[in-house]
Amino acid sequence: MTVDVLPVAGSVFHLPPPPGGRWTVAEYERLPDDGQRYELIDGVLRMAPAPAPDHQSVSGLIFYYLMQYVQIAGHGRVFTAPIDVELSTTTVVQPDVVVLLHGGAATITPQRIVGPPDLVVEVASPGTASYDRREKRDLYAAAGVREYWIADPGYRTVELLTLDGATYRAEYVYRGQAVIPSIVVPGWNVATDALFG
Repeated sequence: MTVDVLPVAGSVFHLPPPPGGRWTVAEYERLPDDGQRYELIDGVLRMAPAPAPDHQSVSGLIFYYLMQYVQIAGHGRVFTAPIDVELSTTTVVQPDVVVLLHGGAATITPQRIVGPPDLVVEVASPGTASYDRREKRDLYAAAGVREYWIADPGYRTVELLTLDGATYRAEYVYRGQAVIPSIVVPGWNVATDALFG
């Protein structure tokens, strides 16, 4: 039997809101370890559905290549979800892949990354695609994330967004043998198809 209704990323209703109704990072830290993937977006607690196998495969391949070009090459660090990224006192997200270059604006603490990463990658799935393309895009731009990639396993494409002031400029959507012209990743020379296995 196939399932024709899929869960989407959305607000959390099964946990009581804190006094005043707006969540803070301190309250986020006290959430139960119940196996759910929570994010805090401008004081609103959100929950995303568990990622599907295709999503995890693509996320893993992107992480693999970025590890080679960034961390192993000595340019910075690369992390994969779940890892908390605090963008403000009311916003904590868990991007699929995070790149921090040496000398960048973000700091690594024992609990999380604080501040804007140099590059964030989100792998879109049916339950998170609109969330990744609207709310998260706006949050990452406002926080100062220099480059944002949205990978779409269904179409085997990567959309490149680069920061232009306080908003993103859409460059192009890349697929096949096209190489994403990253301004963040030194020497990036990987065909887009390789990110999808």
